[in-house]
Amino acid sequence: MRLVTVILFLISSSLAAYVLVGYPVLLALEARFFGRPVRKREMAESVSVIIAVRNGERWLRAKLDSVLALNYPRDKMEVIVVSDGSADRTEEIARSYAAQGVRLQVVPPGGKPAALNAAAPQAHGDLLFLTDVRQILDPDCLKNLVACMADPSVGVASGNLKIRRGSNIEEEITGLYWWYENSIRHNLSRLDSMLGATGPVYLVRRRLFVPIPPDCLLDDVFLPLSIHLAGYRLVLEEKAIAVDEPTVLASEFRRKVRTQAGNLQLLFLLPGLFSRRNRMRFHYVSLKLGRLALPWLLLTALLSSLTLPGMWRILAVPQALFWMLALVDPLFPAGSSPRKVTGPARAFAVLVFSAVAALRIVFLPARSLWVEARNHAR
Repeated sequence: MRLVTVILFLISSSLAAYVLVGYPVLLALEARFFGRPVRKREMAESVSVIIAVRNGERWLRAKLDSVLALNYPRDKMEVIVVSDGSADRTEEIARSYAAQGVRLQVVPPGGKPAALNAAAPQAHGDLLFLTDVRQILDPDCLKNLVACMADPSVGVASGNLKIRRGSNIEEEITGLYWWYENSIRHNLSRLDSMLGATGPVYLVRRRLFVPIPPDCLLDDVFLPLSIHLAGYRLVLEEKAIAVDEPTVLASEFRRKVRTQAGNLQLLFLLPGLFSRRNRMRFHYVSLKLGRLALPWLLLTALLSSLTLPGMWRILAVPQALFWMLALVDPLFPAGSSPRKVTGPARAFAVLVFSAVAALRIVFLPARSLWVEARNHAR
């Protein structure tokens, strides 16, 4: 029995360490020595900018202003706002930009995938620039994305989402988490292909667009990976910048639950991810499946360490202490000194264990996991 406990601890702790640290380090080394540069060239291809939005009056005017200010030939760009059953002033605001060439398309409420499926056939550009309502675009964002399409092996070019500096420790931590995620995406792109796109800002070849299942939780993963399985690269363009507000932990948790549930869903929607068609199969298993397994690995490591023989049982102490810090974090006032220690522990716990909450998708309709976009708690 003791031998089984030791084996369980060694396997679970080693795999957890691999997912969190080992794989990112291995990926960085592989990208450095075996990376494939993208052959970029400034071009002026025709582009359809598609903004799928529901109840986005708070952000739409600023968004459209940033789109119309893009450093890109205006005669090569059309702008389509797809209102997904908006009940606020979204459609009124979109219509007020008609004189500037913005086209409004109203569709019944059905979710973002349905909105994109409705808009894509109506688009005229050779390239589709899919962007969300909340993020402000850097003037050179589109130009830099289009330059990636000079490389015929590229099917999707994803932008670089920058999070503004947070005003409190919680927002700072979620911003740090996004930096960690983005470094992995950067190295995947250098090596060959990312395993999805940055949802608020990415460009696809219109001829490669495939209908997205209406209940799909991760349209920005399903569509790019479908294109990847057709033989194309999904690359990250660091200079194609979109700026977003920092998010509080509760909002980031909801987003992460949807992301993890969407990854579970994709196991059935895209079985080709496990075939030879997926050149990044090892990376898909290490990153996506590793993240889904991570909470169970950490739980197994903790429980097995409690029954290790002799002095080895002391290995349970730092683990238990870490989870205790996460549990007591809400007891301290915001901005207090203890939260500088407890905050990171709680953020890690919340984001990792979102994979457990994501199991709701097995029992509930996928759309129950959708929430309207939020940033700051108000």
